[in-house]
Amino acid sequence: MNQPQPPGDRELDAANRPPVRTVLAGALLTMILAALDQNIVNTALPRMAADLGGMAHLSWVVTAFMLTSTITTPLYGKLSDMLGRRRLFFVAILLFLGGSLLSGSAQSMGQLIGFRALQGMGAGGLLVLSQAAIGDVVSPRQRPRYQGLFTGTFALASVAGPLLGGVITQSLSWRWVFYVNLPIGILALTMIAMGLRSAPPSKGARRPVDWLGALLLAGATAALLLLLTWGGAEFAWLSATSLGLLAASFGLYAAFAWREARAPEPLIRLALFRNPVFARGVAVGGMMTFAMMGSTVFLPLYFQLVLGMEPARAGAMLLPQVIGMLLSSVLGGRIVAKLGRNRPFLLAGLGLEAVALGSLAGFAWWSASPWVFLISMGMLGLGMGMGMPNLTVAVQNAVAHRELGAATGAMTFLRSLGGAVGVAASGGILGTRLAASLQALGGQLDLAALTERGTVAMAAFSPAQQAAVADAYRTALTGSFLLSGVVMSAAFLLVLGLPERTLRDRIEDE
Repeated sequence: MNQPQPPGDRELDAANRPPVRTVLAGALLTMILAALDQNIVNTALPRMAADLGGMAHLSWVVTAFMLTSTITTPLYGKLSDMLGRRRLFFVAILLFLGGSLLSGSAQSMGQLIGFRALQGMGAGGLLVLSQAAIGDVVSPRQRPRYQGLFTGTFALASVAGPLLGGVITQSLSWRWVFYVNLPIGILALTMIAMGLRSAPPSKGARRPVDWLGALLLAGATAALLLLLTWGGAEFAWLSATSLGLLAASFGLYAAFAWREARAPEPLIRLALFRNPVFARGVAVGGMMTFAMMGSTVFLPLYFQLVLGMEPARAGAMLLPQVIGMLLSSVLGGRIVAKLGRNRPFLLAGLGLEAVALGSLAGFAWWSASPWVFLISMGMLGLGMGMGMPNLTVAVQNAVAHRELGAATGAMTFLRSLGGAVGVAASGGILGTRLAASLQALGGQLDLAALTERGTVAMAAFSPAQQAAVADAYRTALTGSFLLSGVVMSAAFLLVLGLPERTLRDRIEDE
């Protein structure tokens, strides 16, 4: 018996579906918008701290963005199933552009962090909707080709991001790394308006959105990130504050799970986790993003503060990663579409990523020459190009199409949560180990100036002092890279038990 489809974009039958190329163009532009901003900001972080102060809170420029984008992804996924992708695209892009404009005009580190949080509220929708929209018009069997294009586009944006961020920061100001989003966003809005039609009217009574669940999820995630970011720095790990945040996080996550089991229209349907492919796939996705974000966010910092590179050259060091992603995602997507099987590519991708991240830690510990890091970056890119798109396709292929938005939102949430926790955990390791190393230097340098101004303060130090600070950063960042390698290795082991299902040839198959 055919089951009735819920309201949303997928009520469009095959004859009325928008052209794939038009939808693809709009979705790719939104992916560029999110990916370019993430990568362009990383290279400019040291200059932001030098201009606004607050080097100790630098990781929150990234963490605030990831926190709000993480919290909003399940909500965008569920609402897009109920209301359609088009109107949610408009909301997400406008929030993102508003946050970009305000971030560029920030006058303090606190303002910048707050505006980045607003920007993240829009980015959460961009990440979910761009992937779900393609799922409305392309079958799972052909989807690897298109998901490969998304990963390739992400790679191209990653090429432009660090290089453009370095050039803009040196030539104009770090503020323009936010303003550059505005023309791209306007173009994305235009393409989405042309490519996606409005959702048809809802049939029957519409259930209320689970706002209480969203609030519980936001509180739990915020408490966890505060613990990971400030633990060991602002307060001791075994202090009452740490224990209180840990208890709040566990308690709110438990309340969220209880709420989702009873809500008429839950943000994340817990029954999805009984599906072994979905459950293991989203867990692996979160671990992958934890490992990648926990290392790559701080790579420009290593290249600038330890190896003494200018921002533009530090951005260029990421080129092998981007080229590897572009090659393996596009070519691998075509091969998977022909075979209808993607598990071998998942295994190869995660294996390469684990080796690459482990080698980053080793090269940093041994103070290797800059060119050696290019090998690790190339392997990391090849692995990401095979792992990321195929994991998305595997998860979407494992659920009914009527739950595509919710499943994509849940997957993106756990990926974003993994990334946010990865950045916070790596930042916590960095801060703790760096503080210990710098304190060991005693009165040899102005630690307060270094904490507030970073590279600008280092320029005033003697060569011997600069070498001592660089070594302290090298030791601290090695710990961050090592954590990423361990987590990615665990993700590889988890993928070994991932059941494989042949990719479906039709969108409507369940």
